[in-house]
Amino acid sequence: MNLGAPELILIFLVVLVLFGAKKIPELAQGLGKGIKDFRKAMKDVQDDVEQDPSKKIEDKK
Repeated sequence: MNLGAPELILIFLVVLVLFGAKKIPELAQGLGKGIKDFRKAMKDVQDDVEQDPSKKIEDKK
């Protein structure tokens, strides 16, 4: 899926109209924090798996 300049400009304008110029930085900050938390959680899980690979996650039935 390739997005060119006209499509990106259109998407930006729609977001600007829907949320307003003052709300966009708040949305971007929230998105950034969410991505940061997600990456931290992924790293924590990866560290746990690498620390003791003999442990297996048991399925809860």
